[in-house]
Amino acid sequence: MVAIVVAEKPSAARNIASALGGTRGSYKGTAYEVASLRGHLYEFAQPHAMVDSSLADAYQKWDLGNLPWNPTDLTWKRAPQKNVADVIKALRSALGRGAEIVIATDLDPSGEGDLLFWEAIDELGFHGRKFSRMEFTDESKTSIQRAFERRRPVKSMQDEGDYRKAMYRSQFDFLSMQFTRIATAMGRQSGQDLVLRQGRLKSAMVSLVGNQQKAYDAYVKKPFFQNRFRDENDVMYTNPDEPRCDQRSRVPQQYGRSAVVLDSKADRRTAPPKLLDLASLSSMLVGKGVKANLTLSTYQKMYEDQVVSYPRTEDKTVTPEQLKDLAPLVDRIAAVVGVDAALLTHRQPRPTHVKPQGAHGANRPGPKVPSSLDEVERKYGKAGRFIYEMLAQNYLAMLAEDYLYEQQRGHVQEYPDFVGIANVPKSPGWRSVFDPDGAGDAAEADENESAKGLGQTAEPFIFEGANKRPEHPTMKWLMKQLEKHDVGTGATRTSTYSEVTNDKAKYPLLTEKGRKLRLAQAGEMSWRLLPGTHIGDLGLTEKVYADMRDIASGTATAEERLAVVADWVREDIVAMSRNAASMRAELGLEQQAVAARAQGVWQAAPGGPKKVAFKAAWSGHEFGDDEVERLLAGQTISFEARSRAGKPFTATGTLGVGDFEGRKFVGFQLEVPDKPTMWSGRTFTPSEVTMLLAGQELQIDDFVSARTGKTFGCKVSWDARAKKIAPDFGSGDEPPRSWCQVTFTDAQRKDLAAGKTIQGTGFVSAKGKTFDARISWKEEGGKKKIVPSFD
Repeated sequence: MVAIVVAEKPSAARNIASALGGTRGSYKGTAYEVASLRGHLYEFAQPHAMVDSSLADAYQKWDLGNLPWNPTDLTWKRAPQKNVADVIKALRSALGRGAEIVIATDLDPSGEGDLLFWEAIDELGFHGRKFSRMEFTDESKTSIQRAFERRRPVKSMQDEGDYRKAMYRSQFDFLSMQFTRIATAMGRQSGQDLVLRQGRLKSAMVSLVGNQQKAYDAYVKKPFFQNRFRDENDVMYTNPDEPRCDQRSRVPQQYGRSAVVLDSKADRRTAPPKLLDLASLSSMLVGKGVKANLTLSTYQKMYEDQVVSYPRTEDKTVTPEQLKDLAPLVDRIAAVVGVDAALLTHRQPRPTHVKPQGAHGANRPGPKVPSSLDEVERKYGKAGRFIYEMLAQNYLAMLAEDYLYEQQRGHVQEYPDFVGIANVPKSPGWRSVFDPDGAGDAAEADENESAKGLGQTAEPFIFEGANKRPEHPTMKWLMKQLEKHDVGTGATRTSTYSEVTNDKAKYPLLTEKGRKLRLAQAGEMSWRLLPGTHIGDLGLTEKVYADMRDIASGTATAEERLAVVADWVREDIVAMSRNAASMRAELGLEQQAVAARAQGVWQAAPGGPKKVAFKAAWSGHEFGDDEVERLLAGQTISFEARSRAGKPFTATGTLGVGDFEGRKFVGFQLEVPDKPTMWSGRTFTPSEVTMLLAGQELQIDDFVSARTGKTFGCKVSWDARAKKIAPDFGSGDEPPRSWCQVTFTDAQRKDLAAGKTIQGTGFVSAKGKTFDARISWKEEGGKKKIVPSFD
């Protein structure tokens, strides 16, 4: 009778195997075998694959007329993730050998560990077996052994509140795809062919950054002048009732030098800052040039090697046991990161940092202590060095004494309404261990800190101040706001932030420039569409979490709570439609007419005849009734169309299934030619066609840009396999004939080839903007290319 222990991922399986004595064997009389998932092995299928065939077309199309979806239409069918076939095969085999299946996935407050276990059981058909649950706070040997011995019997999937609440959240987020379709439709009606992705966390990020960016950009400095005092130790004395003037000359000169009276002295102390979550850590690293996605991937590698703790924790504290487990390693960790262990005298648990409740515990160093930071850097790169150094120093700060200072309060003797405060450091405590810059609220600069304390004599002066400018959005600022509104966990915030700021993504929502954060083009549009919507409401996550608690406790069902989403979709269609008008006005866009659609029964549809609807126009040509009938009958038609550059050409094709941004649609599909005919507004001559088919590369200088209508030149060849023209814009040994729609003279190409820098004008960017630049022909990234400079 073998118990199959199912871990969440291979690294967890290794830790469990190590604790129990091997991948298989017997532990205290119970035969066991350790198996592993690899996170989520399955994901929800596309919406049209979850509904009856009669509804599939409506659920596949992005037209607003097909929204909202009815959650009861969806079967919640799953499909395997990519590249997990080997994991599924091994898991199926292991489960088949077990008399008992042990859930040993992470014990997440969100229930995610239960969800990924049960979805695998569901898909593989292993319901009805004997199940039990291992419940452990971390993957230490002691925790795993105790959890195996005390595993809790489990009746079924639906009896587990953690599974029910996690499944609800997963279903809710899937239904949120509808909000992406609404926003995208509004963008396309405004002539912008973008996918505007919406979701609880993405939309919250866009709303927060957009609002803060607006406040920052709209800031108008309003100076003021006011009487204040300053003593010889540079301590300032202020009177909150002293009037402020808009000009220096209007400040009345009515005060003179006066002695300072010390009113009180008192010792004050500040506890160490809270332990870091992944979002706080990543925010600090952005300031060192480490992108969020690199922090995530590097941290994951370090975790798998047990150099740091579990990344996706929601905890901000550690348990007494976790503190005890790491205690023997503290001095070694301190030596690695250059902290004097003699400073770590507060080794008893702090109630602010150590609590009995918790799962994985806050982010901290792991049980494998490296020999040095240089070793960390050799294995994990510069990012790994920064991660370990910051994480370790932050954890060690908890073991140092409080920062102690003396707070002195006093007033100007002759003018007692002017009061000064001086915080005089007495003992640095934890501040000698962890640099507070960037560590969070506890690390904000103390404007009253003074090395000498209050002085003896105060001099009057005219202080010049101004209204405070709103902070420019940064990752650190955004993560604080998300935490304040309880939107997402630290790890989820970091991974989503990495996704929406990825400059390699087709439609990023946010852009980073140094530490500063701004809306990208898709983000600008989304921000203007979100006011007054449900998906843009920062309280939405709080609502979902409340639903999860109710569903876990059994006082509500997922079906009940999901039913409201349809009403939210209807209301958000109205709200975004209203917002789209102001968006177009602010961004200078024009409303586009919604394309007419033809419909009927497509006789040649894959899988047999079915009713379809498709655009009744293509590339400037409107289909006549006869053409629509022929297309629906599966026939090929030809007609005169116009390219984006306005050039006429003959289009030949049939009705077919196309793909745009991963979504399928029915529409006219241009017939792929067996030979080159035209490219970029230019028709090839018969002799050029012959040479291209023979595999020759041709230099042609009168192509026309579809975006700007400008003429440009480049080398082209015919890709016979893909049946398309392959352009070459000059990435070889010779400078190209043109770049950014400017054709070079022979003399300019000669200068570039000789390594000279030349001045160019009238270049056109990919976004259609004209610019001038000095350019050179240099090697970058292993190949030569045109390199502009703007100095």
